[in-house]
Amino acid sequence: MKPILVIITLLIFSGLGAIAAVNYTAKPTPPELLTSYRYPQQRPLSPFELTDQNGKAFTNDQLKHKWSLFFVGYTSCPDVCPTTLGKLAAAYQQLEGVVDLQVVFLSVDPARDTQARLKDYINFFNPNFVAVTAPHSQLLPLTRELGFVYTMVGEGENYQVDHSASMVLISPDGTRMATVKPTSLDPRQLPQIRNKHLIHDVIALATHYGE
Repeated sequence: MKPILVIITLLIFSGLGAIAAVNYTAKPTPPELLTSYRYPQQRPLSPFELTDQNGKAFTNDQLKHKWSLFFVGYTSCPDVCPTTLGKLAAAYQQLEGVVDLQVVFLSVDPARDTQARLKDYINFFNPNFVAVTAPHSQLLPLTRELGFVYTMVGEGENYQVDHSASMVLISPDGTRMATVKPTSLDPRQLPQIRNKHLIHDVIALATHYGE
């Protein structure tokens, strides 16, 4: 009886090992990202209401069925915003037809960034981009949830706005998927988001969506 028991025991453990191996190999591998952090848990954004450059409401509904890439700024920004929008205009051309993506410029300067000003500004870079803003009572909770920060610096009409330089990718079901972070290969240079890394990560995240 003992040899039979030994054989049965070995068969049982062999079967359990095979099941564990199948489960392990079946688990999807997270995409390799170059400049982004993918959140382990994707949570839907809380309800928000903004206004776009055409005077139309921009809410959670406008995030459905497409990818959305958010970044914050303001039209009077002297450097980061125009540089970022120029890069995004170039990246968008390469992503178009590969990923259904909308670029959303979130102005955190509602006092100066009127609808007309937002429209002229965003159309200069790409008329397919979306420019939105809202009172600070709407902006503050949304930017915090997205992981952005901003603050007004200076007094009078020529104040500036210090703001985050990262981007946030929202999935087609309206959840926060990943943060695209500036990086620097040289400590003597300011961190920046490189287009080839951004394009790689957006495609990788979209390809592995739902896994």
